[in-house]
Amino acid sequence: MPSHIVSVYDEELKYLARRISEMGGLAEQMLGDSVRALINSDVALAQKVISDDVILDHAERDIGEKAIVTIAKRQPMAADLREIMGAIRIASDLERVGDLGKNTAKRVIAVATSGVPRQFARGLEHLTELTAAQLKEVLDVYASRSAEKANNIRQRDGEIDAIYTSLFRELLTYMMEDPRNITSCTHLLFCAKNIERIGDHATNIAETIYYMTTGAQIEGERPKDDTTATMRVSGE
Repeated sequence: MPSHIVSVYDEELKYLARRISEMGGLAEQMLGDSVRALINSDVALAQKVISDDVILDHAERDIGEKAIVTIAKRQPMAADLREIMGAIRIASDLERVGDLGKNTAKRVIAVATSGVPRQFARGLEHLTELTAAQLKEVLDVYASRSAEKANNIRQRDGEIDAIYTSLFRELLTYMMEDPRNITSCTHLLFCAKNIERIGDHATNIAETIYYMTTGAQIEGERPKDDTTATMRVSGE
């Protein structure tokens, strides 16, 4: 992060970075709690996730307002401007992570009576572990501002897509084998998509960090391995 003669300016930039870190910590917690609530049919924990989303929404607005005031007062250029605009973009991605966690938590009530069978939950847990690790790593990179590590995270975007595609296929199979699985599996499909989208937001953050650090956009398309849009089930 740039250092300036005017110490108040430095404090304004540090404030934005600190608020991003706070948002990131809460977003990570909401992701983990929402899936735990789903698997354990924990309605109370799900309600907490839903309530926590309000905190993330407030934090995003706070960052946006502080960023606008700082731009108006300091008229930043180059690295300073990228720092401030990057904070706005990252806050937006983290707010969406919270929304997706909240959406997963809302599914808990729908499946609470029947529960989530263990064989259905394993794939969702694996997808969550991979996504949570990627989100944590990108937040660590935000603190270190490593362009190389940010690019490495972006290059792994396809890993989450591949796990999501495998889980999508598995849940479709369960539904075909027994129509009684359709309700639970449908809710889990929506939850899996929420988690896959969180991985996309982590990749967005990595791209923003790269731009903040280097002043350049990462070249080339993101690696993608989500083939669910063209998938056909056996027997069709």
